[in-house]
Amino acid sequence: MKQDMPKPATLTVEHIGRFDDEADVHAIAEAATAAILDGGGFGWVKPPKATVLEQYFRGVLLVPERELIVGRMDGVIYGAAQLLKPSRNNEAQAFAASIMHNFVAPYARGHGLAAMIIQKAEERARTLGFHVLNLDVRESQTAAISLYESAGFTRWGTHPAYARVKGALVQGHFYYKRLTK
Repeated sequence: MKQDMPKPATLTVEHIGRFDDEADVHAIAEAATAAILDGGGFGWVKPPKATVLEQYFRGVLLVPERELIVGRMDGVIYGAAQLLKPSRNNEAQAFAASIMHNFVAPYARGHGLAAMIIQKAEERARTLGFHVLNLDVRESQTAAISLYESAGFTRWGTHPAYARVKGALVQGHFYYKRLTK
């Protein structure tokens, strides 16, 4: 794990419903860009312009089925994840939520922020009454895989053509965790 930043005085994770100031929007876009460049781009292979990422994260807050969970070090956003709730018409899967687009900027890793973000997503899912939490991850994301497995997620499958990165197909793994007995 990288530890390019000094040990932060405070680590916090929160579910946010709006950005309180422009500094938060800029910070999350910058952290996402760094994660994309490091290969953990939650769908992006090349980072878009900062304005596109800022617009994307503002849009996330407008989607009723998405909740944004951010991780801060000394008050600055360095990571995030989205809790995806099933659409209202999906009664058969209304018991399960998913964690998507989870990242921490590479220069902010090694302080426990990623684990805190996952824990907060799990707590939020429980609070909302979900019984199962799902997620998926590229096979190359070994640190994320270790984190998910240490947090009690169970790998249930592997997709041999999960994503295309730099012209090559890569595998991905699917996980779930029961939140209730």
